[in-house]
Amino acid sequence: MNAVVKPKHAIEKRPGWADEMAAMLEAYQQAGGEPAALQLPQVATLVVSANTVLVSHEIPGIHFHAEPLESGVKATIHVEPNAKIEHPVHLCFGVIPAEGIQQILANYEIGDGAEVQFLAHCSFPNAVKVQHLMEGTIHVGKNASLTYTEEHFHGQMGGVEVLPRVRVKVEEGGRFNTTFVLTRGRIGKMVFDYEVEAGDRAVVEMTTKAYGHGDDEVIVKEVVHLNGVKARGLTRTRVAVRDHARSQVFTTMEGNAPGARGHMDCTEIVRDQAIAQNTPLVIVRDDQAQVTHEAAIGSVNRKELEALLARGLDEDEAVDLIIRGMIR
Repeated sequence: MNAVVKPKHAIEKRPGWADEMAAMLEAYQQAGGEPAALQLPQVATLVVSANTVLVSHEIPGIHFHAEPLESGVKATIHVEPNAKIEHPVHLCFGVIPAEGIQQILANYEIGDGAEVQFLAHCSFPNAVKVQHLMEGTIHVGKNASLTYTEEHFHGQMGGVEVLPRVRVKVEEGGRFNTTFVLTRGRIGKMVFDYEVEAGDRAVVEMTTKAYGHGDDEVIVKEVVHLNGVKARGLTRTRVAVRDHARSQVFTTMEGNAPGARGHMDCTEIVRDQAIAQNTPLVIVRDDQAQVTHEAAIGSVNRKELEALLARGLDEDEAVDLIIRGMIR
């Protein structure tokens, strides 16, 4: 990698900042991020290594307040009402050592009429025994829009536990779009737990993608309450497990108001001795609401597999290619 140039907005409270920042930039790249973006003055940025805030850079319209905890960070992120944040806000969380605990207590406040995108990358490249615990609350104001994309990289040891628990409230006319991706390296154990309340004419879209190997464990819990008139909700889950990995997907969609519309879409691929389970729950409390679901669990498409084998790929390469295509 190129030498790290310390940005003006960096926080340096102890020796060794440059080395730790360099390690985080490399981890950020492994998780799919672009390191140069973390050092652009026009891009709001928050970089946290274990319980150390390395970078906290605000731009007009968005504010960070981050303070260290014993084993993590407590952060409040506030987007001002009617602020239109032009460039995606970049967040980077990670643990570089082989062992450790990172607890993130996060509160996102998106003001009325604001528009913002977040790109969060979490990286644990050397993890043998690492826990990433995330407790979050998100409030999307009236007619505001939040797009939140989170990608992970866990290395190849399978020694990570990722336990995000987030509660979201979307006010009248608001939009909440989130994508969670954990397909790089071994998963270890993941318990994804999101619950969303949608007000009048609010729109909620949630996409979860995971690829488990070895003895990885994937648990997805999603609950969407369509409480408002003409609220809309969509969940997409794409999970693949192979070897001895296990996945469990629990999705609940409630239609609780006139004109509410919801749909749950889950696709899982199973290979080898892996096990996949899907449990959808549909609840409708208003005769003018409608909620639907579709779920498919099975192996890769045989015709696609044979076509790739005919082109010279071995079976493992072909299966991996098909699975990654499904996840994309």
